[in-house]
Amino acid sequence: MEYNTEKINQIAEQLVKLVGESLKQREQAGSPSMADFEKEFRDVLRQIGVKALGLYLSGLQTTPESEIRCSCGGQLHYQRMREAKIISVFGKVSYERAYYAGCECEKGKAPVDERYGLKPGAVSSGLAQLMALAGIGFSFEESEKWLAEFLLFDISENSIRSETEGLGLIQDQADEQAIEASQDEKVLQQRLRAVSDVPTRLYGSIDAAKVRIEPRAKAGEAVLEDDDWRDMKVGCWYQTEPVSKIQQSKRQREKAQRDGTVFRTKAHQYFCDICPADEFGKLLWARGCKLMADFSTELVFVCDGAIWIWDLVTHYYPNAKQIVDWYHAEAHLKKLADAVFTAQSDRQTWLGSVTEMLWQGQVEEVVLACKTIETQHPHVQPTSTYFANNSERMRYDVFRAQGYLIGSGTIESGCKQIVTQRLKRSGAQWTVDGAIQTAKARAAWLSGEWATLCKQRTLLPLAI
Repeated sequence: MEYNTEKINQIAEQLVKLVGESLKQREQAGSPSMADFEKEFRDVLRQIGVKALGLYLSGLQTTPESEIRCSCGGQLHYQRMREAKIISVFGKVSYERAYYAGCECEKGKAPVDERYGLKPGAVSSGLAQLMALAGIGFSFEESEKWLAEFLLFDISENSIRSETEGLGLIQDQADEQAIEASQDEKVLQQRLRAVSDVPTRLYGSIDAAKVRIEPRAKAGEAVLEDDDWRDMKVGCWYQTEPVSKIQQSKRQREKAQRDGTVFRTKAHQYFCDICPADEFGKLLWARGCKLMADFSTELVFVCDGAIWIWDLVTHYYPNAKQIVDWYHAEAHLKKLADAVFTAQSDRQTWLGSVTEMLWQGQVEEVVLACKTIETQHPHVQPTSTYFANNSERMRYDVFRAQGYLIGSGTIESGCKQIVTQRLKRSGAQWTVDGAIQTAKARAAWLSGEWATLCKQRTLLPLAI
């Protein structure tokens, strides 16, 4: 938004006069830095913002009517102009608005508050977004310090936690609504009649990462002595685009020499939950419905070899192409080689040969090579079964020829960004609900859905 330049200049000149005396005192006391000047102006601007926003909100009140209709159907009577306070991005703001009461339901209200989504004692929507944004990026304790540096006033750790989890709760409720809609026959029929924006090639990936849940006793139960580690299941829908030669990194150029075209992922849509696999499958289907995944010309899942993952994919998307992540498959071969060969030369010779077989999609030869080793060394953990069970998911020569991704780096990154970087910070302990809600809020940010989520936010009373 642009404002009149002349008026901005006039205000700037007045601002310099306002803080000039304070800046002169700083200069006399020593050698102030540019950071000192900036902080001084920021603090003055913040105080001006507090006053200006309060005046603006008070100015929204028109001449009060003597009576207004209550939501219960009765009549509310004008009482007085009543002061209220909210906590905004500038700090605590006071304003006055007409207050009504006297209905038989014994409830009062201030129409200005209802009209503009204000709730006395709570944070403004603008501040709530900043608090939650800090809460999904840092620990709540760090967020308190981080926000104080930026806002120049204090927000409590509990408030940041509450607002972060509050946004996550909204996302959780949206997921539940999406699941319900995706299982409604009428909704699905309407969707079938209005198929549009179908992706030509859409990828899906699923994985899980452990989260430490704080041991808390439920009513009538003993306190758990050990931490409860739970699986945070994470899914992602995404698309790809080729990386031009001029944009390729050294690693990508090396990969291009081996693989041909190098792709990067885009349009990531992350979702997550702590729940049984069958419940997560419902979320997988619901989020896929929004993207018309089941109508995609080519639907490709790239995941590790976990049975629960492929069971979900087969159940909900039976026609999807299933690919075991190349790096997981390669790691199984390396683990077997490390367990069997003591001489590095022997290990490298066998591993190089069998890895090349796998790269060329010769899975049957890989299974035979593993069985031979396992027969000679019965003490090692069997690996051949893993490749035999996933043989059709390991035709890497065919997949490369069709231009498919064969690595699940996108979901690996999702687990790191959602779980490792936020939920597994040093000393972090969570309740199940707190972990889920914080993770869902962070997933919305990573998916580019933050603005949509914030629009759905309802003001919650917070402890400041």
